[in-house]
Amino acid sequence: MKGKLLKTFASSAVALSMLVGCSSGSGTASTELKEGDTVKIGLNYELSGAVASYGQAEYKGASLAIKQYNENKDSKYKIKAVKMDNKGDASESTSAATKLMTEDGVAFVVGPATSGASIATYPVADQNQVPVISPSATQVDATMNGDSPYEYAFRICFEDSYQGKAMAKFGYENLGKRKAVIINEVSDYGKGLTKVFTQKFEDLGGEVVATESYNAKDTDFAGIITKVKDKGADVLFIAGYYSEAGLIIKQAREAGMDCTILGADGFESEKLVELAGKENLNNCYYSTAYTTVNASDDLTAFVDAYTKEYGEAPNMFSALTYDATNLGLQALEKAGKTGADLQKAIADAKFEGLTGSFTFDKTHSPKKSVLVVNLVDGVQTEAVSVDPNK
Repeated sequence: MKGKLLKTFASSAVALSMLVGCSSGSGTASTELKEGDTVKIGLNYELSGAVASYGQAEYKGASLAIKQYNENKDSKYKIKAVKMDNKGDASESTSAATKLMTEDGVAFVVGPATSGASIATYPVADQNQVPVISPSATQVDATMNGDSPYEYAFRICFEDSYQGKAMAKFGYENLGKRKAVIINEVSDYGKGLTKVFTQKFEDLGGEVVATESYNAKDTDFAGIITKVKDKGADVLFIAGYYSEAGLIIKQAREAGMDCTILGADGFESEKLVELAGKENLNNCYYSTAYTTVNASDDLTAFVDAYTKEYGEAPNMFSALTYDATNLGLQALEKAGKTGADLQKAIADAKFEGLTGSFTFDKTHSPKKSVLVVNLVDGVQTEAVSVDPNK
């Protein structure tokens, strides 16, 4: 059945009415804030490198949230963003987080976009008692430090296991597919999605007839496509990012593979259409936390504001980061302190935003739904809500 977006709250004024708690400052002790104080927030993103499309979208989403907060006459503080480019590299991300926390004295950090770069910052966050809110770190157990979560690490996206299972269920139950082939990137993201998709699809009664892998930055997939095209599959699941997925889709379609194509949130980029060609993006579905299909008035207001600010439409990463930033700002308003007070305010938050309503579970991951969108000539035309655990 067709899903409906959860009610969204696009304006800062609405978001601020639900404030939960936080603070500014640095290091190991909480700092009490006074109304009118300038509070620094760290923005740690992949602004260059192979996945810069994600980082740039997230930086814009965070910047818009901060701008709207500063323009709101009822806001308690003046927010100053401190930007860092981690280049999509885990070690660079750690260095950026360390500088933001120990030298710049930020209250909290939003980002990075990718799981590996995000996870690299969590030990630094715990050490310095500065929360990190990851908009899109979907890796399974990303926030976990052994059997317990990193105390100061939070994410507002669902994890790969959840969306992998959702896509398997959608393919089997909603679309009636029974034989799948998988092409996955050799990465934690790709392997994690492949593992849970395979398990769920086979548990439901389907069969995965072939699995092939590729490396990031590969461009020629002819060999892989030749191996899988005659396996009799009625669905192809691509577990990877848009940069290679777009090329795989284009080359698969040109080789005569007309089966249904499924993907995960790594498809989310305007670059997917450029790489695949809109004519090849039909009978194609992927999981996301955000869509403008059946948009509410609040979501429409966000889209209009973002488009006016940047001259382009937002995507899932923009919306996730807008929510992540507003979550931190809510916490900041209520707690009025940094460190442990801010951490508790975030952990106890009841948030409503563009990507849904949620509270945090014991792993500091959100309890929220998965949306599956359908592409027609590369354009989203419908969204279905899927609960993989039912």
